[in-house]
This record gives sequence, C-alpha cells and structure tokens, in this order.
Amino acid sequence: MSGSMQRQTLLTNNLANADTPNYQPQDIDFQQTLASAIQQGQPLNQISYQPFTSTQVNGPDGNGVDAAQTSAEVAENGLLYQELVQVAAARNGIIQSAISTAA
Repeated sequence: MSGSMQRQTLLTNNLANADTPNYQPQDIDFQQTLASAIQQGQPLNQISYQPFTSTQVNGPDGNGVDAAQTSAEVAENGLLYQELVQVAAARNGIIQSAISTAA
C-alpha cells in the first residue's frame, strides 16, 4: 500500500506541474520492486521505493507531462490502492475471527 500511495503522490505532483516549463515527470515501479522483494525474501516493511525521472518532451516549453496519460494513471493507481485496502481489511477480518474463535 505504501508503494501505491507514494506513486499516487508522484503522479498528482506531475499533474500539478503539467504547465511548468522544463518539468520532467517522476514515477516509481512499485509493483516490480515489490515482486523482486518477495522473490528475494525481503521483509515487506523494509522495501524502499525509488522514484525515477522520465526524460521526455511533450510540449514546446520542454515539459514532459502528458496530462491525459497521467490522469489515467492516477485513476488506475487509485483503483489499485482501493483493492489493496480491501485485501488488507479482509485479512484483518480473518485474523480477528481467528482470535475470537480461539478465545
């Protein structure tokens, strides 16, 4: 969830700077970072997500933000975050049920 939240922050920052001359958008690939950490057996609470800058030019002022594409990415990432919250809530419900049954 923290990776998705960090990505949402970067994406909304990109949108806020869509009219800033020479601004280059930032992003993170938290899903790949998470998959690699799981594969390597790294504790999930110790994962560090590293932003990267996407060097591109989409406007005559040197700005690299494609507002339509970034808006779609914000929406997609928001849905993913909601799914992660639902999974976490379901997991907590199962644990609470197990604790209640055992008591």
